[in-house]
Amino acid sequence: MYKKNLLFAMALSAGIMACNTPGESGSNSNLKDNPFMEESSLPYHAPDFSKIKDEHFQPALLEGMKQQEKAIQEIINNTEEPTFENTILAIEKSSALLDRVAAVFYSLTSANRNDKITEIQEFIAPKLSEHSDAIYLNDALFEKVKTVYQKRNDLDLDAESLKLVEEYYINFEIAGANLDADAKEELKKVNSRLATLTTNFNKMNADAMNGGAIYVDNEEELKGLSESQIKNLKDGDKYKIALLNTTQQPLLSSLENRELREKLFKSSFYRADGTEFDTKDIITEMAQLRAKKAQILGFENYAAWSLQKTMAKDASHVQELFNGLIAAGTQKAKEEAEIIQKMIRDEGEDFTLEAWDWDFYAEKVRKAKYDLDENEIKPYFVLEKVLEDGVFYAATQLYGITFKKRTDIPVYHEDVVVYELFEEDGSELGLFYGDFFARPSKRGGAWMSSFVTPSKLYNYKPVIYNVCNYTKPADGEAALISFDEVTTLFHEFGHALHGFFADQTYPSLAGTAVARDFVEFPSQFNESWALYPSVLNNYAKHYETGEVIPQSLVDKIKNASTFNQGYSITENLASSNLDMVWHTIPADYNIEDANTFEKEALAKTKLDVVHAVPPRYRSTYFAHIFGGGYAAGYYSYLWTEMLHHDAYQWFEENGGLTRENGQRFRDMILSRGNTLDYEKMYRAWRGSDPSIDALKKARGL
Repeated sequence: MYKKNLLFAMALSAGIMACNTPGESGSNSNLKDNPFMEESSLPYHAPDFSKIKDEHFQPALLEGMKQQEKAIQEIINNTEEPTFENTILAIEKSSALLDRVAAVFYSLTSANRNDKITEIQEFIAPKLSEHSDAIYLNDALFEKVKTVYQKRNDLDLDAESLKLVEEYYINFEIAGANLDADAKEELKKVNSRLATLTTNFNKMNADAMNGGAIYVDNEEELKGLSESQIKNLKDGDKYKIALLNTTQQPLLSSLENRELREKLFKSSFYRADGTEFDTKDIITEMAQLRAKKAQILGFENYAAWSLQKTMAKDASHVQELFNGLIAAGTQKAKEEAEIIQKMIRDEGEDFTLEAWDWDFYAEKVRKAKYDLDENEIKPYFVLEKVLEDGVFYAATQLYGITFKKRTDIPVYHEDVVVYELFEEDGSELGLFYGDFFARPSKRGGAWMSSFVTPSKLYNYKPVIYNVCNYTKPADGEAALISFDEVTTLFHEFGHALHGFFADQTYPSLAGTAVARDFVEFPSQFNESWALYPSVLNNYAKHYETGEVIPQSLVDKIKNASTFNQGYSITENLASSNLDMVWHTIPADYNIEDANTFEKEALAKTKLDVVHAVPPRYRSTYFAHIFGGGYAAGYYSYLWTEMLHHDAYQWFEENGGLTRENGQRFRDMILSRGNTLDYEKMYRAWRGSDPSIDALKKARGL
């Protein structure tokens, strides 16, 4: 989740999550006692969760919209010649209250939702969509913006202010400001309906994930799991295996009971298909409405409209990326499948490899081929040490920043930890919140966003949070995580660094307010330091003995790094391709059945050739594209992985992890926000355009 200009992000994606509709009564009551009406008095203006209650959100959000409407009307009514100050800057400032409330509200909808929060979501989503349309489809306002845009080169503006003018003009155009009155009304209806469908999808998807949990009667069926894992699954007189957001489930790599593996996989695969939480009708309507929206806006499909401000720029460049990976990825997946099938036969079993077998036997192959056992390396990865002595340590070595734990800052859940960050000279940098353990009130996956976006305009420093879904240990036990979870921790803090190092005046251009196919670059790149020797040796210490992880285990991890990469990239490509196919249909295309559409989409690009490799996300629970802001954008994970490996190659060629290299990367990439063309920014830092070669090498393709 990346907060750009809140209203424009909503206008583009209608990406608001919600559920049941409450009444409007009391919406403006008790505003004088509402903590959102004034800036927080806490350090860095951090939200004061000791005062914030659920009932504060709805009236504050409505008041935020009301205040912005008033500010916009004042801009329109101003009879003076439109200028940067009285038009562009005035729009930028108009959403101050709304942004402050929404930043906290939408953090809780994902990380700590409850019935009341869910209720407010459904009520507020269409209102926010209509509010955004009322701004970006306002003829009088657009004329003022256009006037400033047309004379921008004659104004005495600094580079960032000039960029802000251009961004607002483009945003108005993309939102449909140039449409005639009838088309605008039609677009408003489509946007409002999409906002409602998005909220419905997110509610249904969350319920499907919770409802898809399976229950096991006795411990014997859980053979293969550790005592700690079994202990954590205990739920009354049964054992509960909850679903995570992806198709494959973590425990499938350990469960020996094949029937249970199949049951768990199918519960995941069909969670929102043919169950009471079926989303097929929702996603079909959303795809067709998005195609209609694109047509109204003058584009052949939704992807063409959505990709306008990205680094890829159009679907043909995305397809070039896919074409460079599909054949090599599926071929490697075929080879991996043959190796796994042989392992099955060698163990005396007589069945064909299925998706629910892959992770279990892949782990056996990994152990046999590389002698690598996840349970052998986990004791060296204690969550707190990985965070403080790994993630933070690497940031200190690269960027000179330091960290101090704060226990005096109110948080929204007892599991959340807070750290204060300082620059190398000791000056204040910002606050970091970490919310790492899974719970029913939290959606699946991992993400970063901000409570406070840094900007010189308001003299704000960043207040940023990372959210993950690690298994919480039993009381008194160490929080041990897998190496994949280690890299996730580095990944999400890479996003945080992108936010912390923002050096912009205007919040709508700051930090992570960049294109989807660039925003994942700093985070994926930060994963590079998880296995960097000086970093690894500083954090990978046995939780009981304190022994540094042996080089023999490190070698096993590295040797196994290209193992199963055929599977990994094929499941990713399958989902990325599904996203693009859903969003390249023309407006007159009729999708009769979502499952048939999905099956044909995978067959068309030959991403179904290895039957045991399902998409990382099926369409029916693909929250990135139907519940978030990644419609026609899921490819960006692979795109930015290309940037990541190409960038790390530059570091390797220039001395690796050094302060000098870190500072250069901070100055030329991490601090720039959305102030430069992405290709030019990357080329200026790297000295060349990115190449796919380093990605292929890293993936063993």
